[in-house]
Amino acid sequence: VMFAGSKPGSEPEEAKLQTTSRQIVQNAILRAVQQVSRESQSRRRDARAGDTARGSLRPGTGESTKKHEK
Repeated sequence: VMFAGSKPGSEPEEAKLQTTSRQIVQNAILRAVQQVSRESQSRRRDARAGDTARGSLRPGTGESTKKHEK
């Protein structure tokens, strides 16, 4: 694949860039999955303690106030 400004024979450079890009994306996905996993475990711990992270942020009973608007 040739791009504007690229020289013939730059395929090894391109392959190196693709490999590096792939590793960056894989690392970002791995970090995101680990973060979601940690947050999920934290929520489960909080729920077992009787205080869910989401529930503690909701005012009142946690019901939507829009339901009462007409």
